Amino acid sequence: MNVKATFELAGEPRAQLGRTDSRRLRKAGKVPAIMYGGGEPPEAVVLDHNSLKHQMSREAFFTSILTLKVGAKAQQVVVKGVERHPVKPQIMHLDLQRVREDVEITLSVRIHFTGEAESKGVKDQGGVVDHLMTDVEIRCLPRHLPEYLTLDVSHLELNQLLHLSDIKLPEGVTLVALAGGHDHPVVAVNPPRAEEIDIPVETETPAGEVPALAQAEPAAEGEAGAEAKAGDAKGAAKPEAKGAKPEAAKGKPEGKK
Repeated sequence: MNVKATFELAGEPRAQLGRTDSRRLRKAGKVPAIMYGGGEPPEAVVLDHNSLKHQMSREAFFTSILTLKVGAKAQQVVVKGVERHPVKPQIMHLDLQRVREDVEITLSVRIHFTGEAESKGVKDQGGVVDHLMTDVEIRCLPRHLPEYLTLDVSHLELNQLLHLSDIKLPEGVTLVALAGGHDHPVVAVNPPRAEEIDIPVETETPAGEVPALAQAEPAAEGEAGAEAKAGDAKGAAKPEAKGAKPEAAKGKPEGKK
C-alpha cells in the first residue's frame, strides 16, 4: 500500500511578466511559475527556488496533490512540467495544474520493479533485467492518484517479459496506453550482452625455426651487398673514353747510334 506524502508550496502573485522580469526573479533566487486549469484563468506566481528544489528531491513530489498557498488562498495542484537549466542545477520554470475532486487528471508516474535479484532468469540462468519503461501515464480522480506503481518480476525466466497489462493497478486508476489498445512491453530478462574486447594474437615460433622477421633482415643485407658488388663490377668494366691517348713510357728516348 502506497503511503501518501504531503507537500506545501508558498507562492506570491507575479505582477510583471516577460523574459527580463524572469531573469530578474531567477537572480533573486525565485522561480517563475504558471497555474492553470480547474475552470479558472491562468495565474502567474513566484516560488522560492531553494524550498522548491528541496521538495523536488523527493520522487513523490511529482505524483502527489500539492497544496499551493498564494496569500490567504490555498489551491490543490499537480506538477505538469518542469524546465531546468541545461548546465546548472537550477529550476527555471514550473507548470502547475489545478485539480478538482470530481475531475479526472492525467499524470505520469514511476514504475518500481521488485524481485529482480530473486528472478529465476537472473539468479539461475545468468540473465539481465532490462527496463523497457520506467514510467507510465495514468488517468484517475485526484483521490486515487498513486505515488508509484509496482511490478513484480521475481517469476520471470530468461527471454521472458511483462507488459502493461501485468501491472496491478490501484482502485480507480487506468493506464492511458492500455485503454487505447496498446499493451506495451515493460520489462524483460535478456541474456547478458557480450563485451567485445580486442586481444592481440600471439603466435609461437617452433623450436629451431627462425622468425620470419629475422629471416627478412639478412636477406635484405644480402640483397644490398649484391647490389654493391654489381655496382663495383660495372665500374671496373667501364670502357675508356674515345680518343684517349695511351700513357707515354717514362724516361728519355734512346738516341741514334
